[in-house]
Amino acid sequence: MAGKSKAKSLSSGRPPNLTKPRASLSSQATRTLIRSHHQLNKQLEAAKAKGKDAEASELAKKIEDLGGLKSYQQASIQGQSNDRGGDSSALLMKWLQPTSAALSKTDPKLRLLEVGALSTTNICSKSGLFDVQRIDLNSQADGILQQDFMQRPLPASPADTFDIISLSLVLNYVPDAPGRGEMLKRTCQFLDTRRRIDRAADVQAVFPALFLVLPAPCIANSRYMDEARLGAIMTSLGYTMLQRKQTAKLVYYLWRLGGAARDAKAKFPKLEVNPGAGRNNFSIVLTPSRS
Repeated sequence: MAGKSKAKSLSSGRPPNLTKPRASLSSQATRTLIRSHHQLNKQLEAAKAKGKDAEASELAKKIEDLGGLKSYQQASIQGQSNDRGGDSSALLMKWLQPTSAALSKTDPKLRLLEVGALSTTNICSKSGLFDVQRIDLNSQADGILQQDFMQRPLPASPADTFDIISLSLVLNYVPDAPGRGEMLKRTCQFLDTRRRIDRAADVQAVFPALFLVLPAPCIANSRYMDEARLGAIMTSLGYTMLQRKQTAKLVYYLWRLGGAARDAKAKFPKLEVNPGAGRNNFSIVLTPSRS
């Protein structure tokens, strides 16, 4: 696994902080703002990769003029309201419903790390089934630690690990394909894979787990990524897919991390798997871990 020194900061791909306050957004304005942030950040990533410093500076200025990270978060928070499509953790809790009775009896509670948290009152938080720790690059509320997951200290003991990690619309915001691979590898280091005899069998059949949410086009309309390739990447890391759902806009997954040794030599370079015009360039690059 890559250590902290090799992990690229997630903040390097996020827009600058807010420079001026923004009013409440309409539904259409919310979608437009989120789409603009994603488009500009893709262009910024490409300009940086090509060494076009002047173009990159101009794109960074456009992102700042939009309000930066805070305006994106404002739009995302409004997008989680019930009339804008709802809270993604609602589906997670629906998937976990068969284990809810056993989870409610688990003592201590299972630990959940929510990366990119926008609220302390989403459905998984209000369920009472988890001890939730929330982090985000730019905390929007008390109860959310301001922290970059890629810079979070690696666990020094099992007490620092988690039973489930939520990456809801986070991986797609990592600025480059190798960074996305490093983030997925890093989740493995934070999940507790010990077999716990004090837990019910149906709980152990699901946890440790990763809840992953991506924009649907990342999987359905990319030149470099499709369902099979994502599955191969996750399998190489030791994950098994338990649940999947795709809507017009999003694709949701629940993956379980097994305790067996993972393939440290797995390599997934950028590879065109779905050629054709009109596709996006989302990809995940996985490089072998150094021993």
